Amino acid sequence: MDREKQKRAPIYEALEAFKKKRVVPFDVPGHKRGRGNPELVQLLGEKCVSLDVNSMKPLDNLCHPVSVIKEAEELAAEAFGAAGAYLMVGGTTSAVQTMILSVCRAGDKIILPRNVHKSVINAMVLCGAVPVYVNPDVNQKLGISLGMEVDKVRQAIEDNPDAVAVFVNNPTYYGICSDIKTIVELAHARGMKVLADEAHGTHLYFGKNLPVSAMEAGADLAAVSMHKSGGSLTQSSLLLLNKGVNADYVRQIINLTQTTSASYLLLSSLDISRRNLALRGEESFGKVVDMAEYARSEINSIGGYYAYGKELVNGNSVFDYDVTKLSVYTRDIGLAGIEVYDLLRDEYDIQIEFGDISNILAYISIGDRIQDIERLVGALADIERLYKKDSTGLLSGEYISPKVVMSPQKAFYSDKISLPVEKSSGRVCAEFVMCYPPGIPILAPGEMITDDIVEYIMYAKEKGCSMQGTEDPAVEHLMVLANI
Repeated sequence: MDREKQKRAPIYEALEAFKKKRVVPFDVPGHKRGRGNPELVQLLGEKCVSLDVNSMKPLDNLCHPVSVIKEAEELAAEAFGAAGAYLMVGGTTSAVQTMILSVCRAGDKIILPRNVHKSVINAMVLCGAVPVYVNPDVNQKLGISLGMEVDKVRQAIEDNPDAVAVFVNNPTYYGICSDIKTIVELAHARGMKVLADEAHGTHLYFGKNLPVSAMEAGADLAAVSMHKSGGSLTQSSLLLLNKGVNADYVRQIINLTQTTSASYLLLSSLDISRRNLALRGEESFGKVVDMAEYARSEINSIGGYYAYGKELVNGNSVFDYDVTKLSVYTRDIGLAGIEVYDLLRDEYDIQIEFGDISNILAYISIGDRIQDIERLVGALADIERLYKKDSTGLLSGEYISPKVVMSPQKAFYSDKISLPVEKSSGRVCAEFVMCYPPGIPILAPGEMITDDIVEYIMYAKEKGCSMQGTEDPAVEHLMVLANI
């Protein structure tokens, strides 16, 4: 990586030059540098609103970049050790869907774990790909899915030689990593592409002694959430390409769904954040690791909680662990993760990333300070002392592997009827049901609803999880196939 080149931020520089020219706007956006919307200026600031501009020759165009955006993408590719990179303004959802739409056509099989983000299954609804799930093992105590085991992936590849791709989470929301390097070797030996969801793995490209990144492991495409651990604005992301991928075709796929009015606030934030990571990422993520390990140690010393880490590594279903993730098991203090999440926010003014049935996740990144960690640890100690109760009656195990009856696309577009959740067991689901975050569907279109899944949905609602995906906003009814 050329550090001198990485000091450039071409989109940021072009915006600065543009601002100095005081160009009179007879183009969109209609707020005209904020003059038409003073409340927006008051909220966001004059500088921010004045840079909310439209594509034009000096600022390039994201759909077909030829100058400053093209240069920014080339710098991003170099910084991440990729053959190519695309700036994405539709979030990592857009990047994930581009990966799948780039390699899968209607009827094509894709091998993947079931604990994927909803964007993956949404992509299959759009293109008609057929999932072949490698159901990962579950840590029964923690109630979380682990990584894909190499032997199970090998078997899935042998059983489905016509599959076009293998999809890997690197890492999962909870920090679990599969052996992506070996999975790449197995897939490539059969001519299959490897797609990596690195929504939670930006730092793997810059930190020391962290799990291997997808590009380094040889994956063909990787979706990277720069806005999560990389410091850019929400909704900004990168799509990375390795050698041997048709970059021009991928751009065409991006342009099928991505906006033609890309936000320069998002684009410049990607440009500036890439420069920041290229120049200071190793140092920054070294501090993140130290803070996360310190927090883990302090939380485990409270008693009752279990902040898990590298001790989970077994070389197979947990091939490696991302120690920047501060995942904490809460059920031993008699509280579901979502209950601890609510208490932290409502009683202590601390907003963590999410709580599920058994765990909480506090996201630690380049913007955190040690005093914030101390405040979180103190609040958790307080909650343990004040709210601890008997854990009898808490539902154990967060993840239930659903049975797939038909493709997500076929189920989503089939005739359907609405049934009360408690009367839906035995039917085939025709929509999504999930707690968000993390956005991993409890049910997806085409999956069989069982008594266990109904119980889990009712329990998650009762505990206060944010339920999404259903046509019914109250999640009291589910859409199921009419004829099955």
